[in-house]
Amino acid sequence: MTPTRVRTLAIIAATTFAGGWLFVVIVDKLVQRLVPVPWTAAAALALLALALLIWGLLAKPKLQRKPGRPPMDPITATRTAALALAASRTGAGVLGFYAGVALGLRPAWDTPAGRDYALASMAAAVASLGLVVVALWLESICRLRDGGDDDEAGGSSAGRPARGRATGEAARRAA
Repeated sequence: MTPTRVRTLAIIAATTFAGGWLFVVIVDKLVQRLVPVPWTAAAALALLALALLIWGLLAKPKLQRKPGRPPMDPITATRTAALALAASRTGAGVLGFYAGVALGLRPAWDTPAGRDYALASMAAAVASLGLVVVALWLESICRLRDGGDDDEAGGSSAGRPARGRATGEAARRAA
């Protein structure tokens, strides 16, 4: 598993931004209604970011093998890294979508309903940004540091074999 690139998240956000904006425009043209955005969307995303933050704060000492703390089980650490990876991509997608919805609702910002839906979508976008930030932080603490077990096998510090060294034990670990 490779670390998340900000460029990847930006591409996801830009794509879903266009999708959110297009969705609002199409609904407005076909149905002539505003796309309702509930405030519970922002609340759910904020709770998700908070839960991920709490998990990260509890897992950090175990992942860093602090004295007095038992190390985290390798499968749990792997699942935590996968969760962080998925959360960053999901957060970027939701961020883009709700930002696109907010922009698509721009012509209706002067109406009470339009303003409420736009504010709710902006709040959801901000909560999604929080989710992305927490997920990137969690992913960073899940990375293996130099001096890990792979160094003897010719592997890199990220658990993958170094370039040109995909033989022996390092190849089996990478698979």
